[in-house]
Amino acid sequence: MQTQYSNVGVVGTGAMGRGIAQIAAQAGSRVRLVDSNPAALDKAVQDIGAQWDKLVQKGRMDAEAAAAAKARLLPAASVAELADCQLVVEAIVERLDAKRALFAQLEEVVATDAVLASNTSSLSVTAIAAGLKHPQRLAGYHFFNPVPLMKVVEVIAGLRTDPAVCAGLTAYARQMGHQPVQAQDTPGFIVNHAGRGFGTEALRIVSEGVADFATIDRILRDQAGFKLGPFELMDLTALDVSHPVMESIYQQYYDEPRYRPSVITAQRLAGGLLGRKTGEGFYRYVDGQAQVAPEPGVPEVGELPPVWVSSRAARRQELYQLLKDLGATIETGQSPSINALSLVAPLGFDVTTVAVVERLDPARTVGIDLLVEDSATRRRVLATNPATRADMRDAAHALFARDGKPVSVIRDSAGFVTQRVVSTIVNIASDICQQRICSPQDLETAVTLGLGYPLGPLAMGNRWGPANVLEVLFNMQTVYGDPRYRPSPWLRRRGAIGLSLLQEES
Repeated sequence: MQTQYSNVGVVGTGAMGRGIAQIAAQAGSRVRLVDSNPAALDKAVQDIGAQWDKLVQKGRMDAEAAAAAKARLLPAASVAELADCQLVVEAIVERLDAKRALFAQLEEVVATDAVLASNTSSLSVTAIAAGLKHPQRLAGYHFFNPVPLMKVVEVIAGLRTDPAVCAGLTAYARQMGHQPVQAQDTPGFIVNHAGRGFGTEALRIVSEGVADFATIDRILRDQAGFKLGPFELMDLTALDVSHPVMESIYQQYYDEPRYRPSVITAQRLAGGLLGRKTGEGFYRYVDGQAQVAPEPGVPEVGELPPVWVSSRAARRQELYQLLKDLGATIETGQSPSINALSLVAPLGFDVTTVAVVERLDPARTVGIDLLVEDSATRRRVLATNPATRADMRDAAHALFARDGKPVSVIRDSAGFVTQRVVSTIVNIASDICQQRICSPQDLETAVTLGLGYPLGPLAMGNRWGPANVLEVLFNMQTVYGDPRYRPSPWLRRRGAIGLSLLQEES
């Protein structure tokens, strides 16, 4: 198959530049890799060659193909050597002035029909192209680190980008073995924008004293199915990368409350607690392993009290069956007896509010999160209110741990942990669709490949019910009085009429 661009230039020999050069050479292009530092350039060429040697050793690439790829990778001391390139990809420092200066220099070197692409992760493509004589030939081409393994690339059109440029970059991404997704030129594009809900909402939960870092990570892994908890993920990516992205998107959206950063990450960044690479972040690392305190054991309870379930509990019949399976004594009266443990399962409300509204004794009231059906989770989450007696808290913990499933007990919070994080993720994704930044399908593809979520955010909303997500958001907005929980109109309309979140408007 003919390669979309036979001669490609890559400027920058950092991790991103090396990765882009590697997959472009593997796709059959002759690649000129540029760096003004000869030592850095030589090392980059050697390191890329070493990567191909490893692939040969692992049987993922044959020796002949590796040798051919090495022959196509050519070091270049300056951009002047890129004159015959049909595509030049920039992967330098994330500064608008530096990128503008480079592209102005490139315009004087390459042909008028050559395509220029920026691997920017957060800067406006329109702003980068603004000073060019031919801004229509520049687009965003955002890869993710490590480039050979992260198989998604965002193709971003600036306001003046020629659609044919994006079409060519899209075809070339596929030739390189990557999945292209189309994005409009907005802050964070798709992946970094959609990713705001996961870590940012988890930080808010910690800041409210609801649970600690490790507990929130356990809940979101075991109850919602994420591969890594938000604090594990931030330790992996490092706060000197993730916190500036939080600030950038928040500022570029003119202080939109949904994207508000946290003082927790600002403080830890200032203190040098960046994550794995510094040996300490949200966790301390020894030989690369996070040191996590064991979670509290199951309380020993002599005799369990009878259990009464609120008539307004989410998944009420499932909860009754679960209690029967666990051997609980269940009360079925209109109100609980004076000795009963009262169970509530709200969506978006806190246990305190439900106890007051339903006129329950708060000292004997405990909440359980049932946004996700119990059979689909590996952990149960209970919440106490400020007045819950210790014996009732312990009884609820012991009861729900009877079958060996882990139980986390958190302090009262409107929306628990999973409800808050999942609903925020779905809401931000819906707002991306509302703004027409990308198609629903490209959104799902970008997030699952770029962030590794168990489901795309819209599929997540469908899985647990758009109406349930809306209920969580409306109720949290009522409790907190905070516009960050304002439902997106796109989500509200679909939730109201029962339309799939994955369905595009005609």
